[in-house]
Amino acid sequence: MKTILKTLTGVLALPLALAACGGGGGGGSSTATGTLHVQMTDSPSCGFDHVYVTVSKVRVNTNAQAADTDSGWTDVALSSPQKIDLLSLTNGVLADLGQTALPAGQYQQVRLVLAQNQGNTLANSIVPTGGSEQPLDTPSATQSGYKIIRPFTVQPDTLVDLVLDFNACKSIVQKGNGSYSLKPVVTATPTVVSGTISGYVAPAEAGAAVYAEQNGQVIKGTVADSNGQFVLTPLEQSSTNGNYDVVIVQNNVATGIVRSVPVVVNTSTVVATSSAPIALPASVMHVASGTVLPVSAQAIVRALQSISGLNYEITSANANLDTGNYALNLPAAAPLTGTYTGSLPVALSPVASAAGQYTAEADNVSGATQSSAVNVSTSDQANVNFSF
Repeated sequence: MKTILKTLTGVLALPLALAACGGGGGGGSSTATGTLHVQMTDSPSCGFDHVYVTVSKVRVNTNAQAADTDSGWTDVALSSPQKIDLLSLTNGVLADLGQTALPAGQYQQVRLVLAQNQGNTLANSIVPTGGSEQPLDTPSATQSGYKIIRPFTVQPDTLVDLVLDFNACKSIVQKGNGSYSLKPVVTATPTVVSGTISGYVAPAEAGAAVYAEQNGQVIKGTVADSNGQFVLTPLEQSSTNGNYDVVIVQNNVATGIVRSVPVVVNTSTVVATSSAPIALPASVMHVASGTVLPVSAQAIVRALQSISGLNYEITSANANLDTGNYALNLPAAAPLTGTYTGSLPVALSPVASAAGQYTAEADNVSGATQSSAVNVSTSDQANVNFSF
């Protein structure tokens, strides 16, 4: 189920592996060593064919709270900046970024520093679906770098796999003039405590976005391939934070939800087979839209659907950085839900009371949240506005 992209091997291996060097908390020893193996993947992107970033160097610190000007930083520069297409890393594809021996201990903070765009030479850029390459603004990325906080422990004589998940969909923000900016959402997961959820949607639904969620929060996303197959990996074992809900979303199709799917270390939990894929009925789509002000809120707006008291994220959009505008494209039809029991196929049934009913939740850059009810069962709903 796992594909290694040889063309990216070593692109970030040295700087990312060195992110843990220099010791750390958690009782690290100056003599005992383990091995850190780093890989990268990506969640599905919204409306883009390519998202390119060019890594220049990495700044590392053993203190998770260290600010740009604090002591303890080590700069690690690549011999040559490397341009990576994040969208080549979807649906279970992992880029192998190499491995190195490290002093045993706990490690905290990594910052990715990107190269600057120079005139017509685009180090960081996006290609909208059906469009041409456009520059991607990376505020602060070329100076302090982007922060990844995910403590992990390297044990003596032990291999630790660390997968960096760059959510390009939630990381790209449009400005009022039509240009784009990067507001990165990046997580890291040690595969020593992780497994996989896999399955199939009907071939007609190839390209559907598939999410693994917990408590209405997207933990991992992917895109069903041309055969309808989807692979959600890595996911932390269920014994850590509980089971997952698999949410399937596609334009012009009703939402599908498979609830309470367990994840076991080094195991793939299958929720549907190629001979009995998850098939969902057609749905009219309607749009919920509005503004989030002030624009300095830099908000992301999520569409949540509540079923039997539980929330599921259906889609999200970043508010425009200059105007605060956002739009959410939502199915009007009733979602179909079912609970995983270990037996296949999972029976999915429509929840008529939830048809077209959503909550729009705006989360600003400081963590404050506002919400508003949305009804798109029969038509679009405009002026779903938020003010922080």
